[in-house]
Amino acid sequence: MPDRNGYSHGAGIRESEHVPIPMPDGVHLSARIWWPDGPGPFPALLEYIPYRKRDMVRARDERNHPYFAAHGYVCLRVDMRGSGDSEGVMPDMYADAELDDARHVIDWIAAQDWSSGAVGMFGTSWGGTASLQTAVDAPGPLKAVLANCATVDRFEDDIHWTGGCLLTDGFEWGATLPAILAAPPDSATVGADWGAIWKARLDGATCPLDAWATHRTRGSYWRHGSVRFSAESLSCPILTIGGWADRYSNSVMRLVGARPDLCWGIVGPWGHHYPDHGEPGPAIGFQDLSLQWWDYWLKGERNSVASWPKLRLWRREFDPPQDRLSTRNGRWIEIAGPAETEGTRLHLLGDRTISNEPGVAVELPVPSHLLHGTCAGDTGYFGRAGGLPLDQAQDDARALCFDSAPLAAPIDVIGHPAVSITVRRDRQRAQLVLRICDVAPDGRSNLVTRHAINLALDAELDSEQKFAADDPVAYRVTLPATAYRLAAGHRLRLAIATSYWPLVWPELPLARLWVMTGEAALDLPRHSSAAPLSDPFPEVRHLPGTPRWSARSDGALVRKTETGKPDHLQMTWIQPTSSVQFEQTGTTFAYRTSAAYSAHLAGDVSLNCTFQHAQVITRPDGEAKIDSALQSTMTSCGLELNCHLAVRWNDTDMAIRDWRLSYPTPEADNPDHE
Repeated sequence: MPDRNGYSHGAGIRESEHVPIPMPDGVHLSARIWWPDGPGPFPALLEYIPYRKRDMVRARDERNHPYFAAHGYVCLRVDMRGSGDSEGVMPDMYADAELDDARHVIDWIAAQDWSSGAVGMFGTSWGGTASLQTAVDAPGPLKAVLANCATVDRFEDDIHWTGGCLLTDGFEWGATLPAILAAPPDSATVGADWGAIWKARLDGATCPLDAWATHRTRGSYWRHGSVRFSAESLSCPILTIGGWADRYSNSVMRLVGARPDLCWGIVGPWGHHYPDHGEPGPAIGFQDLSLQWWDYWLKGERNSVASWPKLRLWRREFDPPQDRLSTRNGRWIEIAGPAETEGTRLHLLGDRTISNEPGVAVELPVPSHLLHGTCAGDTGYFGRAGGLPLDQAQDDARALCFDSAPLAAPIDVIGHPAVSITVRRDRQRAQLVLRICDVAPDGRSNLVTRHAINLALDAELDSEQKFAADDPVAYRVTLPATAYRLAAGHRLRLAIATSYWPLVWPELPLARLWVMTGEAALDLPRHSSAAPLSDPFPEVRHLPGTPRWSARSDGALVRKTETGKPDHLQMTWIQPTSSVQFEQTGTTFAYRTSAAYSAHLAGDVSLNCTFQHAQVITRPDGEAKIDSALQSTMTSCGLELNCHLAVRWNDTDMAIRDWRLSYPTPEADNPDHE
């Protein structure tokens, strides 16, 4: 087998930095492979992502793959086409070639003489989603999948859109992804052709944010790769894991609900992390949990997987709202499932209270306040320090709120809450933002779950609905799943608003909204079979035992919010330069990221967000510097973007790309009313 830069670990594990895997069109993908001790054949585990196995996530790879190899699995970390040490070009996420390549890699693995023919696929975020996509009509050798922090609905439960509303998270990703893909392959692994591979990559550089912002409804673009819409074709067992502090957590209960015959789910308290590094904690032992899963499905060992409950959830309880928590209040519960969901229907009354009994119909105005959302934290909480939702009280004061009386007994909310509500509005393009909060006796308001929807779209988010100004329209809004216990003496609050900046780009100018009580209701789900966890999770292992890298940082992430003027908001965060030096390869990977959001509310309203991302890769043969920036401005006329990418090798400019993009506000259906 081709083998470049081979190394030996302890316990007989052998490693190769670069094993080319041929694709049918002649492109070669690069794999880093760990082989266990012994003659084999062995089952194999595949992690398939674009995040540069040579440097960017090398430390994370070494937490997982050598440990799995020591337990009898050949482990492959493959760079996707157009990334890292692989050849080719990546025009966008989840392109057809990417999905096809995954299947070809699995078939290649199964054909090797060291392979038993059984393959498992796992990953987090993009890697978890790719694993789910590959499980649709899975190739024969793929026997099981483990998907962490993955999405099953790219339009609804990803970082681009939510409820048909455009997220600013996608703009941060729009600045970061081009920089990742513009970084060079390593000459020490791929050889003399590294420069030509890099040039082809730079020549094919795109601004993927253009496609994400252009496709404003779900349609075929977003349905592509969204396994929620092909769940009937999933054909191998799936363990899906998420965290309540992560946008992608909604996928877990969706997937288990859709295919309880094939899917198991775990949702912890953490954000966008593998569970062994889960923050907020408590974290769990991801590697040993994974081995139980793989041993059962790939080796045929009879173990505890045979009796796993369908869902294991961290049921949150009230935490004093703050930017960062090391450990959440709550406890683990399990649902044997697929359980029937029971629930409680609560009614929204004209006096802005919540009751067990309906009241008379009253129309109430919803405040329009563009600073609603400043207490939101990060929608994704993508592994950065902090970013959890703050005390919601200030945002509650900018919203229409319905409060229950102090609870006589605790209430469990387990599943997807839903709101039935009739809304009247004066403009076609409008947003409805719903937040469920847990209000302590001292007035602190803790976010339970939230959602924003574009009122112009139909229930499937596929197309715009007909609109007549001031006509009441009934909506049934399903909020993201949660598992939460509200304590006795606390109050339940539903907050309703018309925007959610800076997490969501609003529709300008803001529409005026009125909601009708009477039939308005909040449905809180619970599972009758929920019980305390019967079998504890494995303990966290601190891996690897002896790291082969050293990390340094210029300081902790810094967040600032300035609201001194009533018509102005400025929010920033800066992640100072962090770097990791790898002694094995002589390579250092360093990065720096910053974000700035501003709102100018006097006169002609304008909203701005800017993201800057820089990477420096230093290796024995030279240094690559990649700078990416994205500046965006929204007014009532529409959205304007300026995207910049600059790539240097030593002192030579390799590529400079600038994209200027414009998305005018669509003409109103009723211009006379506007």
